Amino acid sequence: MEEFLTQMRIQVNKRVFLKDPDTSEKGRKIISNSILLIDEIGFENFTFKKLGMKIGSPESTIYRYFENKHKILLYLTIWYWSWLEYRLVFSTININSPEEKLNTAIKLLVEPIKEDSDFSHINEVVLNRIVISESAKSYFTKDVGEDNKDGVFKVYKRLVQRVSDMVLAINPDFEYPNMLISTVVEGAHQQRHFAKYLPSLTNVRKGKKDITNFFIQMVFNTIQKK
Repeated sequence: MEEFLTQMRIQVNKRVFLKDPDTSEKGRKIISNSILLIDEIGFENFTFKKLGMKIGSPESTIYRYFENKHKILLYLTIWYWSWLEYRLVFSTININSPEEKLNTAIKLLVEPIKEDSDFSHINEVVLNRIVISESAKSYFTKDVGEDNKDGVFKVYKRLVQRVSDMVLAINPDFEYPNMLISTVVEGAHQQRHFAKYLPSLTNVRKGKKDITNFFIQMVFNTIQKK
């Protein structure tokens, strides 16, 4: 556990890149500008040609790091879930109360992200927006089975399992902890997207933590012992 907490370099599955972008300044520039460009124009309009123009390098430079733009999206989502897992462990390690630990975990999963100065080439706030709007495209594909065999979603599943274990610490008889927590993660993303673009589908009020409060209430009401 201590080794996990002190390992500040986020590890990403090697199968999603040809050359680890975190090992060079050019690679980190590709990642940081991919985040900014996807946020600006959307993943559908994102191309290596446009990214190359943004960083002042030919497309061939980017192809030395990534096979295609889907691999970049996988890299970004894996990095995000790894970073969130790090924050989860760090935020809950000294909490003894199971209820307080779960409450803290839910807040971390659903509340707006703040930028982390430990990783200067990644803007976590912008990356969070990409995860909310684009991350489903990383697994709603015909190749999702192969990506899963390659361990691409291992960190995301491990993050969900960590919080599911917190649920079981409160109610060991609860039958659906993984379903509940994955619903919280994806549902919170959906509600934030709705709040911004389709507000009539939510009950979010300006200045209120309605999304956080909703999911905390939902989880604790769902898992209470009968």
